[in-house]
Amino acid sequence: MGLNSGMSNTLSDNKQTHATRVFTAIESKAAAATSMVAASWARSVRLHGLLPDGARPTERHGQSELSQRQERLQRVLHVSGRTLDRLYSTIALSGCGIFLCDSDGVVLERLTSDGGATEFDSSGLSIGADWSEASQGTNGIGTCIAEGRAVSIQREQHFIASNIAMSCMGAPIFDAQGALAAVLDISSCRADIEGPVVQLIAQAVSDAAGQIEADHFCDFHSGLRILRGAGDRTRSPVLLAVDADDLVVGATLAARKQFGLPLRTDFTPKPASDVLGDSKARGTGFESAERRELRRAIARADGNMSEAARALGVSRSTLYRRASKLGLVN
Repeated sequence: MGLNSGMSNTLSDNKQTHATRVFTAIESKAAAATSMVAASWARSVRLHGLLPDGARPTERHGQSELSQRQERLQRVLHVSGRTLDRLYSTIALSGCGIFLCDSDGVVLERLTSDGGATEFDSSGLSIGADWSEASQGTNGIGTCIAEGRAVSIQREQHFIASNIAMSCMGAPIFDAQGALAAVLDISSCRADIEGPVVQLIAQAVSDAAGQIEADHFCDFHSGLRILRGAGDRTRSPVLLAVDADDLVVGATLAARKQFGLPLRTDFTPKPASDVLGDSKARGTGFESAERRELRRAIARADGNMSEAARALGVSRSTLYRRASKLGLVN
């Protein structure tokens, strides 16, 4: 009785200590206002009705539901393969696992070692498992969804006491319309994953999520010209899709924010020069448009005016006359 009873009492004490810490933080208005973790703890209690010391078995979706979810995310799953393999080769020896989840927090794909798979299964991180905040409280997947940004949830920062052995780093992946499509997460049950190691892993997750988002955007807008802008510190891709008429017809979420385009919805195509802010330098009238077209035709023909005229469907004399008027030839 002594050993089993002692272990049971220790686990019970740990759960109670964790619950006390959670409720103390929730009751502190300052903590909830300044701490992302405390705000998530508050949502877990007040919005989702969870208890930090309560037993909470992980909800798992059946194969039929799982297949439907995988089909909805098929384009992201398709383009993510190489990036996930490269990421796993980087962290494989650390004992971490990689989890790709949909926007509801359901695990759709997992990369772990054989030994790690058993450990993650026992922790509830298996294919089809629901790791939304509504299901598991504060965690690297669900809280990433709730916050809409990359998060790192370390051990005791988890809401439910049975999850505090884990460290989880999650980053969002947005679709071509700027809406949240998926979450990429790296989790570990090792106690020595902390400090600088966590920062390195969190950065690797954000980089990989950004690459998958960029690959998905380029795949979605296949055949169009993709303009790349300067990214911000979150490593979110700043991409614009431009059609044959030089109109911006698509933009990543980071690009929408940077260039003042509508967020998370389709938008009316806009001239690339207007979006990029160089319309004044380029000119906006018919004459400016004609000048750009003539310059492109002459450049394509390597300065051969006869060849440029044939490409434009006009006579050589007409091309010379128009080009002279626009100052393109002497």
